Amino acid sequence: MASPLQFAYRTQKAIGVFDADPVYEALPGFTQPEGNLRCCVYSGCGRYFAYATNEGVVIVDASVGHVLTSLPIPAVYDLSFSPHGTYLSTWERPAKDENGDATKNLKIWRTIEELADDAEKQPIGKFVQKSANGWNLQYTEDECFCARIVTNEVQFYNSNDLGTVWNKLRVEGVSDFALAPGKNQNVAVFVPERKGHPASVKVFNVPQFTNPISQKTFFKADKVQLKWNQLGTALIVLAQTEVDKSNKSYYGETNMYLLSANGSFDARVTLDKEGPIHDVSWSPNSKEFGVIYGYMPAKTTIFNHRAVATHSFPLGPRNTIIFSPTGRFALVAGFGNLAGQIDVYDLEKDYRKITTIESGNPSVCTWSPDSRFILTATTSPRLRVDNGIKLWHVGGGIMYNEDMVELYNVIWRPVPAASLANVDPLHPVPTPHPSALAYLGTVKTPSKPVGAYRPPGARGSSTPLHFKREDEGGAAHSVSNGVPQVGPNGFGRPRRQIPGAEFAEPGRPSVPGAVVDDENLSKTALKNKKKRNKKAKEGQAGEGATTPNEGGLAPPRESVDGRSPDRNHQRHHSRSQSRSNNLAVRTQNNHRSRSNVRQSNAPAQQATPVVDAAAAAAQSANAKKIRSLQKKIRAIEDLEMRHAGGEKLEDTQLKKIATKGSVIKELEALEREGH
Repeated sequence: MASPLQFAYRTQKAIGVFDADPVYEALPGFTQPEGNLRCCVYSGCGRYFAYATNEGVVIVDASVGHVLTSLPIPAVYDLSFSPHGTYLSTWERPAKDENGDATKNLKIWRTIEELADDAEKQPIGKFVQKSANGWNLQYTEDECFCARIVTNEVQFYNSNDLGTVWNKLRVEGVSDFALAPGKNQNVAVFVPERKGHPASVKVFNVPQFTNPISQKTFFKADKVQLKWNQLGTALIVLAQTEVDKSNKSYYGETNMYLLSANGSFDARVTLDKEGPIHDVSWSPNSKEFGVIYGYMPAKTTIFNHRAVATHSFPLGPRNTIIFSPTGRFALVAGFGNLAGQIDVYDLEKDYRKITTIESGNPSVCTWSPDSRFILTATTSPRLRVDNGIKLWHVGGGIMYNEDMVELYNVIWRPVPAASLANVDPLHPVPTPHPSALAYLGTVKTPSKPVGAYRPPGARGSSTPLHFKREDEGGAAHSVSNGVPQVGPNGFGRPRRQIPGAEFAEPGRPSVPGAVVDDENLSKTALKNKKKRNKKAKEGQAGEGATTPNEGGLAPPRESVDGRSPDRNHQRHHSRSQSRSNNLAVRTQNNHRSRSNVRQSNAPAQQATPVVDAAAAAAQSANAKKIRSLQKKIRAIEDLEMRHAGGEKLEDTQLKKIATKGSVIKELEALEREGH
């Protein structure tokens, strides 16, 4: 029987090795270490497992759990194996010796070597490495050479002799590099923008460093991610700036480029949705890659090796894409501040969606080596609650669940492709562990999906387009950067400049005072309009058939915009003397022009007399008093409602309520004087 799948985990107080399907038990021969444990790692071939304690580094046989050797080096903070597990690298925190010089904190050890009984294991190479980012040596696939970056150059070493630099790649301003996997011994180097010169990525063949075999220059690149495919024949360059000068994104601007290792192809990957690039990943077949890009809901697209889009998945809140080790499945998920949903697609069956997994809030998500399971874990320090490990079948069912206290890391044991059984990952479905059934018993399934809140007036009707997300039928959201843009879904629709005014809808009158069609009004607006019209008719009936301005050219008392006569009356009396004078002058000019056109002897009509300044001032004072009294009445009515609701009022508030009758009488007297 083939050996079971295996994963290792590190918690606050222990490191464990666990055999997964089909046994689901801890590795029998492994003794769990306890104490201050900083890191653990598998070798790329899966033969070795190493972990670091305060006393040193321990290397065990991953198949049975027996200790093979140990390294007498305390305070190790990170570990890494070479591709075939021949060499082990350890990194300690930077420090200084007695003379004030930096100590060599990066050490390379031979994993297994024959030593005398009393001999102590010694490193085969030492380096000063201050930064924890990219601290390890990069090896070629056959482990013949390894390389590390220093100021303005990449140094190459023979893996058996790390005391002597074998070759140097001199590149002014180089900040990052990546050795190609596979049999192609190529290296890609990145030089950021400098003094107005564009950034560049160059690919060299090792050790022919005279001329690059492929290169690409571009702007807007402070840092990059260099992603080789597994064969080492193509390179994806994901460029990013620290600041987006267009102010569209807080996280900077991203662009993506594709280069072939032989120089036959290089291009910028064109994306048809505006927004940042969330994730990009190569398929294990090295012929296609997936990209998640655009403002949420993001778009996920599969491209071929010539950067031509071949398939797009439905829009959704997603930011992670991971291909299975066999290349048959693709996992598209939304982690971080998203809901944690995982969509699994079968790429060999016309990109059919297999299932959607509700994984909660994981910070780790990886495929098993045989592509049958998906491991998710919530780890510290991102989240210190609900830490644990879950195993899901590719078909969507949960297979195993274990809750832990302060889980820091979890990793699968690598398995060579030649050692995997050639079976269908989907069938048969394995038997879940009892912990999975117990977990399902604690999950509450909502009986009715809860949607967004809708006010009573909008219930039972379809959602307007400008409230819909793009994946629900709305149009694409675009960032205008201060420039008004009107799209089919209403994004960027210009508002009237009057605070509180409604949107200026197409087809509605925009001229002040124009008659509004009742069909375009809401129920509430139509009801209020009827009330205003009724009040206006009652006021006209009390005043008589004529107005005080009858015979002149002043506007009639009835307002065409539906305002009450009282409000129009107040606005009329609050006009200044200058406006009355201007009206008289315009009236005289109009009569003079009409008499000239007719060429008649009829006497010209008399112009409207100019209103006396003192009378206008008195009317303005009365209008101010009326507004003040109306404000008092509204405040009294508000206090009455609060008192009726059972609220305890102060004595001054109760006295204010008692003055309501006198205020109303004073208001009525002022209104009669105004008429």
